Amino acid sequence: MKKEEKGSFTLPGESGYEELTLKLAEKWGADVIRDSDGTRLSEEIVSAGYGIYSTICIIRDHNEWAKRNLDKRQQTFLITEPVVATKDCVRIELMKDFFEEQFEINAGKEAMKYWQVFDRTTDQEVDSSKWEYSSEEQVVEIKEIQPFHSYTVSFLAYRIWEEISMYNHVTNGWQKEHLMQIDPRYPQVQEYMIQWLKDWCSSHQETTVVRFTSLFYNFAWIWGSDERNRSLFSDWGSYDFTVSPLALEQFEEKYGYALTAEDFVNQGKYQVTHMPATKHKRDWMDFIHEFVTAFGKKLVEIVHQYGKQAYVFYDDSWVGLEPYGSKFHTIGFDGLIKCVFSGYEVRLCADVDVPVHELRLHPYLFPVGLGGAPTFMEGGDPARDAREYWLHIRRALLRAPIERIGLGGYLHLTEAFPDFQDYIEQIADEFRRIHKYHSYGKPYTYPVKIAVLHDWGRLRSWTLSGHFHENWMHDLIHVNEALSGLPLDVEFINFEDVKHGALEKYDVVINAGSAGSAWSGGDAWKEEEVISRFYEWAWNGGVLIGIQDPSAADGYNEYFRLAQILGVDKDTGAKVCHGKWKVEVDPVQDLIPDCCEIPKRAGVFATGPKTRVLMADGETPKLTVHPFGKGCGIYLGGFVYSPENTRLLLNLILYGTKQEHFDYLTDNVNAECAYYPEAKKLVVINNSDSIQPVKVETEQGVKEMRLNPYETREVDM
Repeated sequence: MKKEEKGSFTLPGESGYEELTLKLAEKWGADVIRDSDGTRLSEEIVSAGYGIYSTICIIRDHNEWAKRNLDKRQQTFLITEPVVATKDCVRIELMKDFFEEQFEINAGKEAMKYWQVFDRTTDQEVDSSKWEYSSEEQVVEIKEIQPFHSYTVSFLAYRIWEEISMYNHVTNGWQKEHLMQIDPRYPQVQEYMIQWLKDWCSSHQETTVVRFTSLFYNFAWIWGSDERNRSLFSDWGSYDFTVSPLALEQFEEKYGYALTAEDFVNQGKYQVTHMPATKHKRDWMDFIHEFVTAFGKKLVEIVHQYGKQAYVFYDDSWVGLEPYGSKFHTIGFDGLIKCVFSGYEVRLCADVDVPVHELRLHPYLFPVGLGGAPTFMEGGDPARDAREYWLHIRRALLRAPIERIGLGGYLHLTEAFPDFQDYIEQIADEFRRIHKYHSYGKPYTYPVKIAVLHDWGRLRSWTLSGHFHENWMHDLIHVNEALSGLPLDVEFINFEDVKHGALEKYDVVINAGSAGSAWSGGDAWKEEEVISRFYEWAWNGGVLIGIQDPSAADGYNEYFRLAQILGVDKDTGAKVCHGKWKVEVDPVQDLIPDCCEIPKRAGVFATGPKTRVLMADGETPKLTVHPFGKGCGIYLGGFVYSPENTRLLLNLILYGTKQEHFDYLTDNVNAECAYYPEAKKLVVINNSDSIQPVKVETEQGVKEMRLNPYETREVDM
C-alpha cells in the first residue's frame, strides 16, 4: 500500500529524548504526542506543534493527601486460606498469604462489623462471640469450635499500593514511593478531586486531551506473599475493589438489604465474571455504575470547561465505567482508548458509543511484556511481536471503523530496534488507508444477523474478562476472535433478551461455553420460557450453533436442554447403560476446510438418525448438523481460533442459513478480504508468512492475485 498522509497516530514522547521523539513523530505520521506512566514531556516537545495528550490517574498521585486521610484509601474484602482446627480452637494469620506491600488490614469499628468467620466444613458462619482479633499479631483466634473442621476469616483491607503502578514499578525496577489510591465514594475525596482537577487543568494550558487512565476503581488483582504464586486472583471484570463501609451502608439504604463479606469472597472463589452473576452481584454492579458515571460526569464537565477534550482508557481502573452499560453515555467522554492484542478487542472498542475510538497497540514500550517475556531488551523481538498482534487486529479493522492508533511506554527503548521503528511506520500507513475506506461507508456484509448468547449479553460484548492470553481456555473467546474479522453483523444478548422476544431479530444464535459458566448460561437453561422460545424460533427457521456445553443444565432428561434442536446430547454418567446411535461420518462437500481441528467432548452422542455427523473421534461426534423444522442445530465439540476454523465457522453459518451467493470471499483460508462499495475498493490481506495465491469472486468477476507474506493488497473495482 502506498504511504498515506499523516495523522490519526498518538506517539509516546519522553523528556530527555526530544530528537528521537520528534524524529519518530515524523516517521510514524503522528499528530499527537502523549506522556506515559513514568515519563514527562519537555517544553521542546510540548511546543513542537503537536496535539498533547496528558495522562492522569485521578485516584493516585495524591500520596500527601492520602497520608493525612488514611481512612479514605480504597479497600477490598480478602479471605484467608482454609485452616483445619486440630482442637476446639484455632489461630489464623490474616496476612500470611497476601502481599504485605499491597494490603493493610482495616480493623476499624466500621470495618469490623463486616468481618466474617466461617466453618467451611459446614459452610456456616461462626458467631462473632466465638472469635476475636489481635491487632498486634494480626491474628484471629476462634474458640469453642469443632475439631477437624476447616475455617476461614474474611476481612476488609486497605489497598495501599495502586495495582497498575505496582505492576509497572516491579516490572521496571522503579525505586520510588509507592502510590496509594483514594476512594471518591467519600465526599471529602470528591471535594479534593474536583479542586485538584481544576488546578491541574489551569496549569496545563498546552494539553488538548485529558486522558483519564480510566476513572476510580481498578479490576481485582490480588497478589500473594510467595513469588511462586504471585497472582492469587485476577479478573478484569471484577468489582471486588469497589467496597468500603460507606459504600456498603449506602447500598443497604438504597436497595433495602445488606451485603456481607461472603457476597464478595464467595467461599474463596470470589464473584468471577466467568460464572453467572447472583442478584446481589448485579445490584452491586448497578450501584457502582450509577456512582461512577455520576461523579465521572462532573469531572468530564470540568475538563470541558477548560476547553479540553476528555478521553478514557478502557482498562486499568475501568470498573464501574461499563462502556456498554446503561449510563455510560451520560458521562460525556469525547473518546475511548483500548489497549489491544487481538481482533475482538478492536471490536470491543469500536462498538462503544463515543465520537473517537483509539487503539493502544502492543507491544508496550517496556523491557518485558505482560507475560514476563523479554520485549525491548536482549532476547526480545518487538517487531515480531508487533506483527503477530497486528495480523489479528488488522482483520478486525477491516470490519469496524477505528479513528486512531498509538503506542505507550518508554520511547527510547525503540532505539535499539530500528526494525520495530520501520514496522510501526508500515502499520501506521496501513491503518490510515483502512480508516479512509471506512469513511466512505460500511463494508459489505452477508445478509445474516448473528447473536452470541450468554449470561452477560451486551454488557460483555466481544469480551469475557480481559485479554486473549487470560481467556484462552474459554471456547467463546476463540469464537469472538473468529467473528471479529468475518463479514457478518454480530450482537450480544442475554437470557432476559430471549424472554423479551429478541430471538426474532436473528438468523443465527451461538451459545458456547462449559456447563454452568456464564458463557453457557448455567441455571438460565432451567427456565421453561427460554426453552420454548428457542424451540419455536428454530422450528420457524433459526439456526442454533452450540459449542462445548450449549444449553447444559442438570436435573432434566436431556443434559443439553436444546438437544432436540442440536441433535446431540451429553451423557454425564446418568445414561451410561443406555444404547447410543452408531456414528457414521457423512461430511458435506466443500464445507470443512483442510486441517480443521475440532476438540472431542467426552460423553457427547447423537440423539437420533437425523443427526448428520460431519466429524467424529471414534464413536464421539465432534461436528454435527441436525434439521429442526425450517431451521437446524449445529454442534461443535469445541472451537479454537485458527484460519481454518474461522472459515469453518463462516461456512457453517452460511450453510445453516442456506446462503447461495458467496461474493467477496477468498478461496484461501490464509487470506481474507473486505469490500467497500462506496469506495469501490476491495482490500485483501494475507495472514500468513508465505506467498498465497488468492481468488475472490466479485460482482465484476473473479479477481486473482498472489499475495506476499503479510501483504495488504487493494484492488480498484
